[in-house]
Amino acid sequence: MSTPSDSEKGILHPKEQARHRTLNRLAPGPDAARFVEWYWIVEWDLDEPYTAEVLPFPSVNVTFEQPGGAFVNGVYTRKFERRLTGRGRVFGAKFWAGGFGAITGLDVGSFSDQVLPLTAVFPDGDRLADLVFTEESDVRRRAVFEAFLRDHLAPPDPSYELVREIVTAMAADRSLARVDEVTERFDVPIRTLQRLFRRYVGVGPKWVLRRYRLHDGAELLARGEVTELAALSAALGYFDQAHFSKEFKQQIGLTPAEYAARAAASESFQMKS
Repeated sequence: MSTPSDSEKGILHPKEQARHRTLNRLAPGPDAARFVEWYWIVEWDLDEPYTAEVLPFPSVNVTFEQPGGAFVNGVYTRKFERRLTGRGRVFGAKFWAGGFGAITGLDVGSFSDQVLPLTAVFPDGDRLADLVFTEESDVRRRAVFEAFLRDHLAPPDPSYELVREIVTAMAADRSLARVDEVTERFDVPIRTLQRLFRRYVGVGPKWVLRRYRLHDGAELLARGEVTELAALSAALGYFDQAHFSKEFKQQIGLTPAEYAARAAASESFQMKS
């Protein structure tokens, strides 16, 4: 199951962010859809700087930034912050977890937590960037990008289909809270699972499980749908509320209660504006 294209999962302080930038998404074409989940387009025109925060998915993103250039963004294990100033635009391709490794044949774990110039991965990336920046519509940018991908496909890789199936289950099924439950369901030895995840996803299976549960928790808190943190912690598979709160603050920088309070304040501001 994919994340809905209008989902705010992974976006921290979504209502606050929405006041400072626009976000649109574009579905991939049929040939690229096995590897690319969606394209995203962010634009801003600000009088005062704003720092946008994201809790990234276990996905590689390729971005074309104006101003800036073209980049391959490995899986970020920390909160990602982007300071938005003046006027700017980003056209990004979000790959399925494992998709970039499958389509390129690269070991995605080798560039986790890194942002690389596009040319570091594709020697002819400058040509692609020039073509993307020249186009005047996002539909045409998508077409240019997908034509480039077709010319750079690695041989078909059945291991990717298994990885994608496992990651999809991790994202959708909150009852999957431990790695041993994953290995049992999919009948995959733990060392094989870890090796596949490092090669294709870029991070370990335990990290992916925890990240998706944090996404779930942050989304519910931002919507004001949490009445008891202890019940939320249990529903997300944490041992207790203290463990959830500790990990939430480590990754997001606020306790769950602080995050919910900031979301409520943003909602109040939006209603008054």
